[in-house]
Amino acid sequence: MTGIGQEAGSTARALISALSGNPAVLALSVANIGLLIFMFYALHGSAEYRTKLAEQVFANSHNIQEILKTRAIACPQ
Repeated sequence: MTGIGQEAGSTARALISALSGNPAVLALSVANIGLLIFMFYALHGSAEYRTKLAEQVFANSHNIQEILKTRAIACPQ
């Protein structure tokens, strides 16, 4: 497991040292990573909201159906 951590660390250090010659690219890369993390968080929160909303709609539809069943009048033939 330490081999993987050491490789990731050396790769990150090599990437930062390679991009140190052009700090704008490094800053934009960090900003893009931050934006991706924020978008994942925001989309995850909205997915939970949509799931909860759909469950409420199904529950309300079921309640309305039950109310209509109790008040249904058969049509004369």
